[in-house]
Amino acid sequence: MKTNDLILQTATKIVLFIIVLFSIYIFFAGHYTPGGGFVGGLLTAGAIILLLLAFDMKTVAKILPINYMTMTAVGLLFAIGTAAGALLFNVPFLTHAFGDVHLPILGEMALHTATIFDLGVFLVVVGVTMTIIQTIGGDE
Repeated sequence: MKTNDLILQTATKIVLFIIVLFSIYIFFAGHYTPGGGFVGGLLTAGAIILLLLAFDMKTVAKILPINYMTMTAVGLLFAIGTAAGALLFNVPFLTHAFGDVHLPILGEMALHTATIFDLGVFLVVVGVTMTIIQTIGGDE
């Protein structure tokens, strides 16, 4: 028996966009205020879980053809690479580098290796959370 989840599916399309935008904001605001890769990753995973609730796993797999274990591995490489990269420059572990650069359209920006570290944490959180959810919710 197929249920009619038209209201849930329509609301999910709108709410998903808002959650992902807020997740991106939290990710980038996390360097100077509370938030960052972990919280942004949880919000993104929550948005994907909302998709799974509104649609079935096969539909979501067509929309997002992502291997979450690979995402976790890439995130670990980013996080460990930026954390251990400091050792190459003979500074303590987890020491981050930063600098100001001028980008043509965006203007003056501060670039930090902490952002790459947070991206690694973000990818690990989304990857692990979605792997767990798909493992628990899988019919196979």
